[in-house]
Amino acid sequence: MADANLSAVPVSAHPSPPPPMANPGYGKRSAPDQRPRTAHDFAHLPPREAAIAAYVDRLPDGADISVKTLAKTLPYGQCALRTALNALQRAGHLRRGREHLADSKSPRWITRTWFSRTARDDDWWAAFTRGDVPETEAEAEPRQEPQRDARPTRSRAHILLAALGRTAPALSLSAAECAHLAPLLAEWFARGATDEAVVRTLTAGLPTPVHHPVALLHRRLTSKLPPEPAPAPSPEPTPARPPRRVLECTECGLPGRPEALPGGICGACRGERAPDPDHHHTPPQASAVHTHAAGIRAAMTQKRQERKHQKPQRHQERTLV
Repeated sequence: MADANLSAVPVSAHPSPPPPMANPGYGKRSAPDQRPRTAHDFAHLPPREAAIAAYVDRLPDGADISVKTLAKTLPYGQCALRTALNALQRAGHLRRGREHLADSKSPRWITRTWFSRTARDDDWWAAFTRGDVPETEAEAEPRQEPQRDARPTRSRAHILLAALGRTAPALSLSAAECAHLAPLLAEWFARGATDEAVVRTLTAGLPTPVHHPVALLHRRLTSKLPPEPAPAPSPEPTPARPPRRVLECTECGLPGRPEALPGGICGACRGERAPDPDHHHTPPQASAVHTHAAGIRAAMTQKRQERKHQKPQRHQERTLV
């Protein structure tokens, strides 16, 4: 049986389709200048947040990572996922906002969710919105959070194997058996296999009963390994001008300047009171109002007198002519 701590990390309890692509909202976009992927990228996070971050990190750009979509794949409710994503934002791995491509002729702003495997601080995200992130930031140390749990993060392959018992009870595995088969399944993911394709291959046409689930899964993972993927096309050239970006508050969605959204949250959602616009306004004194009005009346009287003196002169000019 799968180990008792399985509920501490996300698992695919049901066959999941290929990750849906956001069009246009909440599509994942990888932040630039990230470190190479390692097994300890999210060790500074709690186990649940670390597992969710590892899952999001492996999704392709453009994938929908809204809480509704993640809840269909991961065994957490939308409230728990929203809490975890907010924690990733506070840790510097996530920011939400809008983007307008500089060379596009459309006035539409696209909703984006930027994800960074390397934790970033508020200053880095502010520079990112301006399009002037220095390349040396890739070498900077990630911001460390206090470690609350030193348990290692389970891999995507381990998570899927541990969840097979929920989809097909005959394929329930122990933690040691999941660890034994995980390297074989990792090769499937390296070749572009989706969770849905893997689950369908491993659970289709099972004999009754299944005497040795580990041997059966080992044989299928080995004999049905998909071929190497075709080379990816060359990426499109980077536009000469950086896109315009604006960050949004994760709580209320209000757009604002990066310095007004520390940790991705605006002052109102942090409980800060907005300044009173009339606090520093002092009404003018009555004597100043009367003086100003008298000056206006005097100017108008002088204007009328000048016009009266000009009329006889114009009449005399017409008579001489």
